[in-house]
This record gives sequence, structure tokens and C-alpha cells, in this order.
Amino acid sequence: MIHATLWMIGALTSFCLMAIGARELNSQIGVFQILFFRSIVGLLVLSPIILLLKKEHFSFPTRIKLHLVRNLFHFAGQYGWFLGIGLLPLATVFAIEFTVPFWTIIISYLFLKEPITVKKVIAVLLGILGIIVIVQPRLGVASYGSLIVLGAAICYACAHVSTKSLSNTDSPITIIFMMCLIQAPLGLLLFTQGWTTPVGIQWLWLIIIGVTALSAHYCMTKAMQYAEVTFVVTMDLFRLPLISIVGVLLYSERFSVALLVGILLIVAGNAINIYSKKTAKDNVIQ
Repeated sequence: MIHATLWMIGALTSFCLMAIGARELNSQIGVFQILFFRSIVGLLVLSPIILLLKKEHFSFPTRIKLHLVRNLFHFAGQYGWFLGIGLLPLATVFAIEFTVPFWTIIISYLFLKEPITVKKVIAVLLGILGIIVIVQPRLGVASYGSLIVLGAAICYACAHVSTKSLSNTDSPITIIFMMCLIQAPLGLLLFTQGWTTPVGIQWLWLIIIGVTALSAHYCMTKAMQYAEVTFVVTMDLFRLPLISIVGVLLYSERFSVALLVGILLIVAGNAINIYSKKTAKDNVIQ
């Protein structure tokens, strides 16, 4: 268990560093350009690794169309997430992002015909209630930013469903490599604010974003080799209080009661969803 904990500490650190990098580059470099550099760094890191791997770890993908669909949704989710980082407190962005499992449940039920249980319904309702408490729908930038991150979470959920299907035929490193390969030209083609040549510490933050985007998921995968998925996902929930502390200390962000209540509701929904998988059989809603 100690090995899994250490790998999850690496994942939590990676996610937080990526968020800090996004915040530091906010309004300095366009989001599409950041996403382009993120993919380029990923390709530079992955390419030599793939050359050293055996064929069973990396093979040429055969389901190109599904890779394209996955990465269109994932790219849109990344765009919304990075944009939201510049509009909302870090804790709010991460809290809304944690609704991804709830949207995944709904999308999997609609398109993959996966059964939806009573506990899953309760989890989804708690998640939606948590969003309402956090967002507190009103006019203004905060509401606009919240909707963007919420849309990003739904796009992430669509990407997760596609990843689940792709994992039946393609290795994880193949999926990640195709992500970088497809999303690099997307970022290059879509940025409209003109090219901004990074200078000084901006290069460092771009490299950090690119590396941590890979290391976060690699660390979580390694953690799952040493512990159950429930342990890994439960530890991942520590991202919320951790990024809240980062926001307060580095950016003087206010941690409101509404945000705390919303986070607790979302965490409770995630906990129900996680641990319901360990119980015997739930009542299935047809």
C-alpha cells in the first residue's frame, strides 16, 4: 500500500502543478497555443520511450475514427478546463471537474447500455446538487466560467467512455500517444489570437504542463498496480482540499461555505459511486 500511496502523491502533485502552470500562463499565452505545446512536449517525451518498447506495449491503432472522436471531446474538455482556470478559483474548477464520473454514468447508460443502479442515481443527484450549491446560478463571469468548466466535465466524460472502448484493443501508451498526435495540430490550427513566442519562465511552465499531463495519468496507472481502484480514486479526492490550499496560499482565493458544502456533496456522491462497486448486487433500473 505504501507504493500506491507514493505513486498517488506523484499524481496529486502533477495535477496541482498543471493547474498552477495554467494559472501562471493565463492571459499571457492563448489556451489553444498552450494545448499545442502540451501535445508537442508529450510527443517529445513519448517518442523515445515508444522506440525502446516492445511491440506488445505499443502497436499502430486500427480504430482511427474512435481515436478522433475521443480526442475531439478530450481537446474540448482540456480547452474548457484551462479557460476555467483563468476565470474561477482553482478549488471551484477542480470541484466541478469531479462531476466527470456522474456524467460518465449517464453517457455509459445511454450509449453503452451499462446498467444504472439505485446507488448510482443517488450519486448523480448528489453531484448535481453539489454543482448547484457551488455555481449558485447568477449573471456574471463566475456563472460563465462555471458553465464552461461544467461543459468541460461533460466532454471529459465522453472521452472516458471512448477510452473504455479503445482500451479493449489499444494499449494505454498507444492511446496517450494518439492523443498528443491528434491534438497537436488541433491546437495549432485553432488558436486565433496570433502566435506568442514564449520567453523566460513561460517555457518552464509550458514544459511543466506537458510533462505533468503525462505523469499524472502514469502515476495513477502505477498506483492501480499496487492497490485497488477504490483506494486510488479515494486518494484522488484529496486533490480538492490540496488545490484549495494552493489557491488560498498562492492566489489569495476565498474558500466560501457554499464551496465547502458543494465539495462535500460531490465527494459524497463519488464515495457512493466508488464503494457501491464493492457491494454484492444493487437493484438495477432497467
